[in-house]
Amino acid sequence: MRIASWNVNSLNVRLPHLEQWLRDTQPDVVGLQETKLEDARFPDTALAGLGYRSVFHGQKTYNGVAILARERAIEDVQAGIPGFEDDQKRVIAATVDGVRIVNLYVVNGQDVGTEKYAYKLRWLDAVHGWLGEELQRHPRLVVLGDFNIAPDDRDVHDPLVWNDGHILTSAAERDALRRLQALGLHDAFRLHNDEAGIFSWWDYRQAAFRRNLGLRIDLTLVSDALRGHAAASGIDREPRTWERPSDHAPAWVTLAG
Repeated sequence: MRIASWNVNSLNVRLPHLEQWLRDTQPDVVGLQETKLEDARFPDTALAGLGYRSVFHGQKTYNGVAILARERAIEDVQAGIPGFEDDQKRVIAATVDGVRIVNLYVVNGQDVGTEKYAYKLRWLDAVHGWLGEELQRHPRLVVLGDFNIAPDDRDVHDPLVWNDGHILTSAAERDALRRLQALGLHDAFRLHNDEAGIFSWWDYRQAAFRRNLGLRIDLTLVSDALRGHAAASGIDREPRTWERPSDHAPAWVTLAG
C-alpha cells in the first residue's frame, strides 16, 4: 500500500495537478491538506472518475483536509479532534484496508510568542492526547500531513536562520513533535534516509525551489506495528516543477507485507 500526503494549497487551483499526479503515480491512499473548499464544492465526482473514493472536511478559503483511497472502502471516518473545540478544519481520520489514517494540517503558528503560536502548542497537545487513544484502538496507524514543523537541522536549508527561536523550528514545536513520536510513531522518511537537504516545502519567493532553499515539514509517521512494513519513503519533487504549483511536494511511504 502506497500512502501519500500532499498540501495542495487550494484544490480549486491545483485540481489538474492532483489529477495528473494520481494518473501518473497511482497511490493507494492520499491525505490532502489546504484544500480550501467547502464540502459542497469538493470534486469527489471528478476524483471518482479516476478510481478514488474520498472523504473530506473543509471550509471556504482556509484549511481543509481530505482522504482519498483508490478502489478501496473508506471506513470509520472522524473529523476534528474529539473534545477540542475548534472551527478550523484541520483533521480527518479514516480506516482503509485495516490501516488507520490520520491526516493533519498542523497550525502554522505565525511567530514564536504570538497568540497563534500558543494556539499551535495547545492544538498539538490535544492531538497528542487523542493519538494516544487512537493507537490503543488502531495499532496499525499512519499519521501524515503538513506538520509545519521541521524535525531537526537536517530538514532545513540553513540551521542558522531556522533556529530554536524561529517558527517551524522552535524548541517547543520540536518538543511537541517528539512527544507525538514518543507515543510509538516513527518518521518513515528517516527509517530509510539520513541525508540532509531533502525538502518538501519551498517558498514561492527568492527562487527558493531552484536554489533548494526549503524545509521538510510534510511527514508520514508509522506506528510501532507498521515500522517493519515501511519498505520505502520519500518526497516526490516532480509536481513542484509544474506551472503554478503548490509550494509543497508530496511525501509518501510504501507499506509492504
